[in-house]
Amino acid sequence: MISFILNNKEVSTTLPPGTTVLDFVRYHHYLTGTKIGCREGDCGACTVLVGDSSTGELRYQTATSCLMPLGNAHGKHIVTIEGINMDDLNPIQQAMADESATQCGFCTPGFVMSLAGFCLSNKTATTQNAIAAIDGNICRCTGYKSIERAAAHVAELVGSRTEETPAQFVADRGILPSYFATIQERLQALRLNLNGELKNDNPLAQRVGGGTDVYVQKHDEIREASIQFLSDNIALKGIRQDGNQCVIGAATTVTDLVESPVIQRYFPDFKAYTKLVSSTPIRNMATIGGNFINASPIGDFTIFFLALDARLTLTDGVTTRELPLRELYLGYKTLDKRPDEYLEQICFQLPGSSTRFNFEKVSKRTHLDIASVNSAIQLTVDDDKITSVNLSAGGIAPIPKRLTNTEAFLTGQPITEALILEATNVAQTDIAPISDARGTETYKGLLLSQLIKAHFIKLFPELKAEQLVVG
Repeated sequence: MISFILNNKEVSTTLPPGTTVLDFVRYHHYLTGTKIGCREGDCGACTVLVGDSSTGELRYQTATSCLMPLGNAHGKHIVTIEGINMDDLNPIQQAMADESATQCGFCTPGFVMSLAGFCLSNKTATTQNAIAAIDGNICRCTGYKSIERAAAHVAELVGSRTEETPAQFVADRGILPSYFATIQERLQALRLNLNGELKNDNPLAQRVGGGTDVYVQKHDEIREASIQFLSDNIALKGIRQDGNQCVIGAATTVTDLVESPVIQRYFPDFKAYTKLVSSTPIRNMATIGGNFINASPIGDFTIFFLALDARLTLTDGVTTRELPLRELYLGYKTLDKRPDEYLEQICFQLPGSSTRFNFEKVSKRTHLDIASVNSAIQLTVDDDKITSVNLSAGGIAPIPKRLTNTEAFLTGQPITEALILEATNVAQTDIAPISDARGTETYKGLLLSQLIKAHFIKLFPELKAEQLVVG
């Protein structure tokens, strides 16, 4: 039995836990304001809010309900557009109306829900942050400027918040319905009545984290599957520093990484990197372990952690083993992992003072798109010489991979423009791209060369960039 609060009502269901939240709210509760758009997490028309108090603090995040299984709603507060309606337009809806920020209206509920999520967050009340909250929503009518103006008004709504919790603030100010002030207590009571997490003892059950890829690839199949849900498994979450090592639970989300003090300290550009990856709702759902096990040749965080020479801990629940991430991929979508094993944690050495790191990506859209080619580099420099280097790339082979020939070529060399140009030539011996919808074989080889140059231009601004551009 799956139980949660849907808007202002507690609900329970015996539907298959792989049923999407989108289908549940539309076809079983007739809440049709949540729209069916792409069913791939791209358009944002199905955006809902997910409130969770399992850590002791009520926290709301946006999610694309087309990719969210009911099993991940267990014990939470799911809010659709109907759940934030009031007697008149609420102030968020009014801001959209005042700025003519809706035309055909199909996308509007998703935008409103994302802006409601911003009001329920602890983000600083700036126009920039309000606009960032709607980066997972697409509109084909307005040109976005009117929506951006509405977002600026929404930022003003929460600008006076001080010590109050976001839910209490929006309830007291009439920004959202008053029942939001009762949700934390109700969720705590609900969780006391539940038998903990959803359990599935089938060792061969389909393991699902955020569902952001598996529901795109296997939407119909996964609905009836035997599923073991991982997202709420406390043992698989968390980010901690252990000496000079960083240890990350496999069910940690991208948003968790963005908000981690450890990641912020050692990778100050991490938030900028993530702007190139998916959207806010997907980052709220997607797990790092899922990105690895998905085995996509262009998985952004796979490429990121390959450059960090990350190590994996795999377990079947009884025995564990360690495996370098670079050895996980045996071929296209083929892993060195038994069916009964799952990824437990990721570990890597934190960079030292002489270590530099960078991530680059090219896609058809600048942001929030699947990579044509992506790349990451970590290198250590001593006396202007490269003493060690890890260089990874995706989209250039059937697997995400380290460019070992290029690494060997760079190691021990002084950094010069000529060295970098030659490294781009050596890199072509590391790759075997194919032509597909994201570019031709030749184009991908060219992109990799450009990204290698971009790494060095970013990390060593004293280099003469014009000499690399012409190369």
